Amino acid sequence: MSEPKKTLIRGAKVLGGEVRDVLIDGETIAEVGTGIEAGGAAVVEAAGSILLPGLVDLHTHLREPGREDSETVLTGTRAAASGGYTNVFAMANTFPVADTAGVVEQVWRLGREHGYCDVQPIGAVTVGLEGRKLAELGAMHDSAAAVTVFSDDGKCVDDAVIMRRALEYVKAFGGVVAQHAQEPRLTEGAQMNEGVVSAELGLGGWPAVAEESIIARDVLLAEHVGSRVHICHLSTAGSVAIVRWAKSRGIDVTAEVTPHHLLLTDELVRTYNPVYKVNPPLRTERDVLALREALADGTIDIVATDHAPHPHEDKDCEWAAAAMGMVGLETALSVVQHTMVDTGLLTWEGVADRMSFAPARIGRAEGHGRPVSAGEPANLTLLDPAYRGTVDPAGFASRSRNTPYEGRELPGRVTHTFLRGRATLMDGKLA
Repeated sequence: MSEPKKTLIRGAKVLGGEVRDVLIDGETIAEVGTGIEAGGAAVVEAAGSILLPGLVDLHTHLREPGREDSETVLTGTRAAASGGYTNVFAMANTFPVADTAGVVEQVWRLGREHGYCDVQPIGAVTVGLEGRKLAELGAMHDSAAAVTVFSDDGKCVDDAVIMRRALEYVKAFGGVVAQHAQEPRLTEGAQMNEGVVSAELGLGGWPAVAEESIIARDVLLAEHVGSRVHICHLSTAGSVAIVRWAKSRGIDVTAEVTPHHLLLTDELVRTYNPVYKVNPPLRTERDVLALREALADGTIDIVATDHAPHPHEDKDCEWAAAAMGMVGLETALSVVQHTMVDTGLLTWEGVADRMSFAPARIGRAEGHGRPVSAGEPANLTLLDPAYRGTVDPAGFASRSRNTPYEGRELPGRVTHTFLRGRATLMDGKLA
């Protein structure tokens, strides 16, 4: 990794707007303006490129400790830097589970050692993700990792009493519970979205109401307690309607959508290719359009990747036996450009909000999601929006290759990522 030094980014469109030069000096943005001269600075010619604050992912699976065959903190953060991310929140479903101060500190320290992006561990809500007893929420918050987000993602906190207690506990220090909304009894044996396609294929259906019923319960619990709740990977039009209603009522709820739920539908399952098997499942075209509209109008607050790496053998098998999940860090910004920017639904300023400002605010990620202004930390991402290329997972930095976009043409390419002034990605190549 290069040491912080003077770097002049010349002629970039800041947040897609005015063309500006940006001078980085050490770890900080020293100056933003036009015609900046900086003797001895490394110059990045950025004409036509979009300069964004470093991206923040509130939902990443780094797999370490325990499943290093899928991903490690090193390979996952290298993938993050390749995708323009300077901060990722690492989910707790590791082996052992991140339900103690010791485990979250281990993940946090690995992130600091490798240095490709900041890693903020997410703590488990319940011991062992088993849903029966609250984990050490206070100890994880008070640890060196300073955990603020708690989630049993991969499993739902389906017990209403446990969920209420978690919301009450985190309220004391301004934390947030991030819920994987899936009523387990309604999804037993589920293989894909319940609907026309599942009926035709004879695959077990995952009904929309399994997600929507948990969201409805949890926003009411959050209102009752006066606490914050965050909805992970929202995927249905009905879920959008519930969150919209909750926000109109003044409930402190935020929600995320994944790139794949903005683009892909359950029609792809007709191929029986397990790369399309994910939780929550790919939904219908109607759901996809509702999610895009909700992201555009702010009902859905952020884009989060739910980067879920799996080794080859867990995906190269029959559909029923395959693991659920997709890698997403290295393609997220391209998918958002394709589905939201190129369609006119979001400006680049809106992308900066949904992929940097808002996730940093929800997760209390200090130093991230900051304006591109003098005096701010130099956490920055540079994107060439005119680029068009075919996705080739052989070139991924992630240890896993389970992308649903292989062979698909997507727009945009991250060329540079800076973490506190250090180039983690330079001219499309990892530092």
